Amino acid sequence: MIEYEHLSYKREPDLHNRCCNGMVWCIKDICGIICAIMTWMLILYAEFVVIYVMLLPSPYPIYSAINMILFQLFAFLAFASHLRTMFTDPGAVPKGNATKEMISMMGFREGQVIFKCPKCCSIKPERAHHCSVCQRCIRKMDHHCPWVNNCVGENNQKYFVLFTFYIALISIHALFLSVNHFIFCIRHEWKECSVYSPPATVVFLLFLVFEALLFAIFTAVMLGTQMQAIWHDETGIEQLKKEEARWVKKSRWKSIQSVFGRFSLAWFSPFSSPQLRSKVESYLHSV
Repeated sequence: MIEYEHLSYKREPDLHNRCCNGMVWCIKDICGIICAIMTWMLILYAEFVVIYVMLLPSPYPIYSAINMILFQLFAFLAFASHLRTMFTDPGAVPKGNATKEMISMMGFREGQVIFKCPKCCSIKPERAHHCSVCQRCIRKMDHHCPWVNNCVGENNQKYFVLFTFYIALISIHALFLSVNHFIFCIRHEWKECSVYSPPATVVFLLFLVFEALLFAIFTAVMLGTQMQAIWHDETGIEQLKKEEARWVKKSRWKSIQSVFGRFSLAWFSPFSSPQLRSKVESYLHSV
């Protein structure tokens, strides 16, 4: 196990995978950017159908108001979680820090083993893996997700879990509203159930049902996979490779806290950070 006791040197700001003068983490991968834009467009489509096709024309104002508030809230939290996952440094290890000068200044004890990544020339902390898309070693890398155009790692796993959670919620909510609206339209013989023609309304609803069903299943499975990995203090890569645990595994509650922080309503907020790192986990966090 590698323990980094202190860092007494200063580095130039690492601008790799960053934009806005180094202030924002950003992966310049065309496939990931297209997938991220598609995600935003699908959320906006669901917003359009739910609000303008189903709820605003509804003759039941209380039903419309309650469902509109709930859907807008969960959609906003899903969108915010996606942005936080996408633009948060997942735990990148500084590129090219595996030089003799740097190593000599890190205060290693005699006999310690140092792992070096040959691809990005960096000293690899324990449980770090190299991502070929990000071209960096990522601490506690779980996987690279094109839908968020980023790796899921130590620093942004909470936001990714929240993203899957809120997408699953709005998908289930959209399914419920779509079925209700179909029933309402059929009972009223498609009169005053939508501002659009019956064929257009059917097309809108069918596409929304297909989208919601697909993403409800996908995100629910992904959410379950993530929670299982956190529960057992393993990453997706470690489970896939069936790596033997050379690290001291945290208890299940400590493992959850390491991702979400101490239990509070902030667990469900994409605007709060856990900030529960140890010295080892904080190694070179400030890039």
